[in-house]
Amino acid sequence: MDKKRIIYMVLFILVCILLGFAIYRVFFYKPKPILIPLPGVGEPGEFPSVGEGKIPGQVVTPPGELPPSGERPGVPGVPTTDETGVTPGETLIPTGKELVKRITDVDVANLSGDDNGGARFYNSQDGKFYHVNAAGNVELMNDKVFFGVDDVTWSPANNESIIEYPDGANTYFNFDTGEQVTLPTHWEEFTFSNEGQQVAAKSMGLDPKNRWLITSDPKGNNIKLIEPMGENASKVIVDWSPARQVVALSATGESIGSDRQEILLIGLNHENYKSLTVEGRGLQSQWSPEGSKLLHSVYNGRNDYKPELWIVDSTPDTVGQNRKPLSVNTWADKCTMTNERFVYCGVPDTLETGAGFAPQLADNTRDDIFKIDTVTGIKTKIALNTYHTVESIFTSQDGKMLYFTDKNKSGVFQIPIK
Repeated sequence: MDKKRIIYMVLFILVCILLGFAIYRVFFYKPKPILIPLPGVGEPGEFPSVGEGKIPGQVVTPPGELPPSGERPGVPGVPTTDETGVTPGETLIPTGKELVKRITDVDVANLSGDDNGGARFYNSQDGKFYHVNAAGNVELMNDKVFFGVDDVTWSPANNESIIEYPDGANTYFNFDTGEQVTLPTHWEEFTFSNEGQQVAAKSMGLDPKNRWLITSDPKGNNIKLIEPMGENASKVIVDWSPARQVVALSATGESIGSDRQEILLIGLNHENYKSLTVEGRGLQSQWSPEGSKLLHSVYNGRNDYKPELWIVDSTPDTVGQNRKPLSVNTWADKCTMTNERFVYCGVPDTLETGAGFAPQLADNTRDDIFKIDTVTGIKTKIALNTYHTVESIFTSQDGKMLYFTDKNKSGVFQIPIK
């Protein structure tokens, strides 16, 4: 009897040890990341190359975790940022009462630039649309009232837009002529071509077999079916490239891991473009003005599921080349590319774990605004004299003014940058 008790006790202890080890592996164990050897860092001041992203594993630049927002990779020969967040040798734009100017204090929505160095926006208080000229003066665009607007897609070339309502109603409107055309209610997520002559959208039929990526003219004529979306409509980002070659990005490529995605570039004529690899989920993207670069943000487990910015070549002939992280934790929709090289971004000074898939966690976080050189990695911090949380941001066509809206403050804010 005593022997049986001893055997049972030994078995009980072994089972407890095994259960404890299993709980540790499942809930507490964190494997060390697989480090991919980096290619040569190039000339001093340049980013290290990340390559095409075809090697399995996690990309870490430099080895270890990415530096916090506001810092640069520790590349040999390149100074890192000091405690102020500014790299030695960078220019900190001086603060002053005249630096950030609020040019209107109404409830602004759908702020966008125009081709005259100004901005356009919808005033949700009176239901009208306004223009801000280069001098900062606000002018009414048209007397027409549009109450309860949900979203506005502006033409990059003309004074016209597509206005969407919460009930699905869509309206084309020309602010110069007053022409108004009702568009199909099952169309959504519009984007204009660069010259303003066409729009692309999702045509969302009730049957998944009738869900298509389409193009038409802004008034809904000359409809062309581009690609069927089926059950994958939520994975498609409708975003016409400036060169008109790519009409959308689709996260429907082959599975390459939990923290990596293959993104397909959808052309107008069924072109077989090379795919793009991104290092995470929650893709947000933005084309450079000429379409040679794609700024994008993703989040992954390596970076505590915080958003991080990347830049990559994006023409059909160069897609995937010169892919590199910018070592900035923010979302692409809080950034604007003023040309093929420089980016302005609102960057939260702190971010909680998981902010990548829950952006609302940063809705009350203070943002710094940085000008980022995507070639050298140098970041220039614009010193703000007031507290801001950037909602949308863009530069004027002439590159002299920076406009932005704030998540917690009404109005349009303007900063001279040249």
